Amino acid sequence: MPFLPARNYESEHTRFIREMIEKKPAIDDDRRQGRAIWWDKLPTELEQRRKMDEGRVPQKPYVYQNE
Repeated sequence: MPFLPARNYESEHTRFIREMIEKKPAIDDDRRQGRAIWWDKLPTELEQRRKMDEGRVPQKPYVYQNE
């Protein structure tokens, strides 16, 4: 029968993250700003991106090959 971890066990990684958040509470705001730049997009921005992708010309798999 395998042993289960103790209920009060906390990994070094978890302890590090919690201590870092306690020392620098602004990290969460910075994380949200960074996420907003790359991932959290409004529907209008996604619609603009979709329109740009519709006009894209397909590229050959190997562009340097002569025909």
